[in-house]
Amino acid sequence: MVEGRSCLVPTLFASSCQPEPQWPLMPFRPSSKHPIDGSEDDYRPLKYPRVSDYHETTGEQSADDRAGQSSDSDPLIDAIGRDMSISCLIRCSRSDYGSIASLNRSFRSLIRSGDIYKLRRKRGVIEHWVYFSCHLLEWEAFDPIRRSWMHLPRMPSNDCFMCSDKESLAVGTELLVFGKEVMSHVIYRYSILTNSWSSGMTMNAPRCLFGSASRGEIAILAGGCDSQGSILSSAEMYNSENQRWETLPSMNKPRKMCSAVFMDGKFYVIGGIGGSDMKLLTCGEEYDLETKKWTEIPNMSPGRSGAAREIEMPAAAEAPPLVAVVNNELYAAVDMEVRKYDKERKSWFKVGALPERAVSMNGWGLAFRACGDRLIVIGGPRTHGEGFIELNSWVPSEGSPQWNMLAQKRSVNFVYNCAVMGC
Repeated sequence: MVEGRSCLVPTLFASSCQPEPQWPLMPFRPSSKHPIDGSEDDYRPLKYPRVSDYHETTGEQSADDRAGQSSDSDPLIDAIGRDMSISCLIRCSRSDYGSIASLNRSFRSLIRSGDIYKLRRKRGVIEHWVYFSCHLLEWEAFDPIRRSWMHLPRMPSNDCFMCSDKESLAVGTELLVFGKEVMSHVIYRYSILTNSWSSGMTMNAPRCLFGSASRGEIAILAGGCDSQGSILSSAEMYNSENQRWETLPSMNKPRKMCSAVFMDGKFYVIGGIGGSDMKLLTCGEEYDLETKKWTEIPNMSPGRSGAAREIEMPAAAEAPPLVAVVNNELYAAVDMEVRKYDKERKSWFKVGALPERAVSMNGWGLAFRACGDRLIVIGGPRTHGEGFIELNSWVPSEGSPQWNMLAQKRSVNFVYNCAVMGC
């Protein structure tokens, strides 16, 4: 494996990888920890099903698939056998999967079908990449372990979608971008399996300005506005394995411009705007996936600092709460502080400061996300039409906030959308 490459998928998707010299990549520093999450105490090979066992019967089969099954679908790597071959492949970084897919048709099928990611999930092997957009219709992916990056293909869309408010969500092996076209809501889906965008997905109740979070192959969206601007209390769950939406019970309160997280196996919606007076909500709501019930939680929104709270401004001028969960602990970025939520006392307390140059305008232009066992902050200073986007990380388990800059680039724009994909 070659470290520090600017092209993450050099063989399978070579045409889409374009180096960008303005990203000063930091040198790769080996760590005593394994770079990919997962259990380190059990490397015994498991019995894996054949690739064809995962595929739905379609009645048709491509020439590549027929050739692969007749030539090398069983052995993969003859010297160590099929099961050990897949066990090794699961432990490889997904930045190498493009090169690995060129070895033979069976590896290619295993990766392009997404079967390898299902097997990784069963073994608890998760690798997190950060996806963000600082330019309309343009997205970049960043691998925080190798500190390397790639450009995604440009999104297809019309002028109306380009100028509309957009939300983003990473679930399974997909990046979803939600927006509006002339008369309706639209969802664009980027797949890491094909390195391409597609559209045509629709929710049961299309919406915008909602709160959302994902866990593995599922995601839940709650609240937001419909096409007439009415604030919603409804919620839906999306399964990326079958690309289907399921309507969930409605929340206790309708709300828009809210945030959401998964924590302790439950889904939480935090803050937002609602009520007849259209003011900021300080409560949150917890959804239990087993009982399928919502419970209101008072004072769950992190709020603002005292000085900032004294400045009168419309509720819609503030960004949705900047919250993230690491190791089932809830954190928030408020003004220039990092706060942590005390589950027992149901209150917030300060744990440290954000990076000095992570500026924002009432929360806008700053991304605050969980990325495996670390928190990621993406933002930077801008003056006189020039500025920087900086990506900083902190591992909460290692003590009070000590931010480590992973990368920096020049940018006149702030961060429009950001999502973290773990697969």
